[in-house]
Amino acid sequence: MLMRGRYPAGLEYIDKVEGSTLAKERARAILATMFGELRWLEACARLGIRETRLHQLRQEALQALVGSLEPGTAGRPSLEALSESQRIREMEQALTEKERELEQALVRAEVALILPHATNGARKKKRRASAKLRKQKPR
Repeated sequence: MLMRGRYPAGLEYIDKVEGSTLAKERARAILATMFGELRWLEACARLGIRETRLHQLRQEALQALVGSLEPGTAGRPSLEALSESQRIREMEQALTEKERELEQALVRAEVALILPHATNGARKKKRRASAKLRKQKPR
């Protein structure tokens, strides 16, 4: 069979994608075992891992590959969807702020219950100070 077009890229195509050196080496080993270019135990020895870990890596890699190829919704997200997510974010922030305010109010209420004389004493001192100021003004 005659093939036309570009030559297929093999494992060297892995070097063109983003990722760490370790991740690329793992990908090369997994694909090489799947293409029959590398035996399973040789791949384990090259990566310095056990067979069970290589099985796990292969399963995770294939699951990520298949998951990334699932069809998505066509086109750009609508402005309504964007504004909806923005509204949700804003509401979550407002809820967080209200929860913080409620917590502060609860703490103040607890302090007032535990130390009622402390808050009353502060009010009395304030009243005395303002009464003294009123007396001093007519002079």
